[in-house]
Amino acid sequence: MTVAAPAAFVFDAYGTLFDVHSVTALAESIAPGHGGALARLWRAKQLEYSWLQSLMAAPGWPREDFAAVTAHALDYAVAALVLPIGDSARTRLLDAYRHLAPHAGALDLLQALAPRPRIILSNGTRAMLAPLVTASGLGAALDDVLSVDDAGVYKPAPAVYALATARLALPPARIAFVSSNGWDAAGARAFGFTTFWINRDGLPVERHAPPPDFVVAALPDVLPIVRSLAA
Repeated sequence: MTVAAPAAFVFDAYGTLFDVHSVTALAESIAPGHGGALARLWRAKQLEYSWLQSLMAAPGWPREDFAAVTAHALDYAVAALVLPIGDSARTRLLDAYRHLAPHAGALDLLQALAPRPRIILSNGTRAMLAPLVTASGLGAALDDVLSVDDAGVYKPAPAVYALATARLALPPARIAFVSSNGWDAAGARAFGFTTFWINRDGLPVERHAPPPDFVVAALPDVLPIVRSLAA
C-alpha cells in the first residue's frame, strides 16, 4: 500500500517528545539505590491505570484524569518498593512531571516539519501539559495541544484519535502519528493514521493490531522518511 505524504503531524507527549524517565535522577536522590526501579514501576502503573480507568468507567465510577492516575501510580510504586517517601518528596516527584526533559532532536524535528501543522495529542490534562510544553521550549514549534479529557477516555480509544482529525480537518490517512509507545502506535494505526513508532528500546512490534507504517530508533529518523514521501 502506498503511503501518502502527511499533511499534518500528531505527537504523543509522554515518552515520545518528553522523557518520562528524566525523573529518575530526582527519584534516586529521594530514594538512593531505588530511583531507576521507582521511575520504571511508576510509569508502568501509570499506563496500566489509564487503561483500567477507561475500561471501568461507569455512571457510579467516573474516569479520573491523568493527574490523579499519575498520583495513584506513584503511590503504588512507593508501596510496592517499600520506600520511606513522605508527603514533601511525593509532591516533588509529582511536580517533576511538569518539567520533564525533551528527548534529543524533538525541537529540531518539530521545526523542520513546519509549515505543516504539528500538534500534541496526550493522555495528560491541560494543566499538566501547559507548563511542560512551556518549560521544554517546544511551545513555539507546536500549533496546538489536545488532551484526552475532551474525549472522556484514554488512549488507545478511537474517540481520542478522532480529536486530532476533527482539529486538523483531515482524514486519518493524511495525518502522521508519532509515538514511542508501541500500544499507542498500534491504536493509531488501527484508527487509520500513518504511524511512526519511535522504538528506542528495540522492542518487537505489537501483535494485536496492524504494524506501524514506519519503525525508527529516534525522533530525528522521522524527517528523512517524511522528505522521501513528499518527493
